[in-house]
Amino acid sequence: MSSWKRDIARGLIVVLPILVTAYIIAWLYNQLAKVPSPLPPKVYGSEFLAELVGVFVLIIVFGLLVLSAGYLMRTALGDLVEEGIDDVANQLPGLRVVYNASKMAVETAVSGTEELQAPVKLETWNGLRMTAFKTGKTTEDGRDVLFLPTAPNITTGFVIEVDPEEYTETNERVEDALTRILSAGFGETRDQPLPVDVGRSDGDDDDG
Repeated sequence: MSSWKRDIARGLIVVLPILVTAYIIAWLYNQLAKVPSPLPPKVYGSEFLAELVGVFVLIIVFGLLVLSAGYLMRTALGDLVEEGIDDVANQLPGLRVVYNASKMAVETAVSGTEELQAPVKLETWNGLRMTAFKTGKTTEDGRDVLFLPTAPNITTGFVIEVDPEEYTETNERVEDALTRILSAGFGETRDQPLPVDVGRSDGDDDDG
């Protein structure tokens, strides 16, 4: 019976992520398909082909827009444009919070620096260690800003300011640390566990 449960659990681990990914892709496709096609459906011969072409055109236009904006940001004019957009967005009450948060989230996701989101171990309470992540930000007094997520929901947590000597760098991959948190500690990681010093009791010192 236990082998059946193991097989079912492993099967769910394989199948459910595929189903969730397929659902998200289908949802995005349906949202993009709602945008009218540049030509009438009669030209393509079928509505499905018209939707497919419309989605393909939207993806190409979006990609070209992103590349053009990225090329513009490399120039001096791009810096002025970005500052102007930031100034306008920061004048909008309420929306400026959404704008700044989304901009920071994108910068965090695509920055790709080694320091950003590096997993660390933080002692939160009398020998109790928790996994946190570097954000790459520091405070004016030299403390590092860390994000301490909750498990298994990593979208919530705490933003904390910690002295560099108060936490330990694990040198593990971000994916491994996230797997441990998302699985509530049950997930397997590729890295070896951190060495822990286990002191011997007084009785262990005697051979007899």
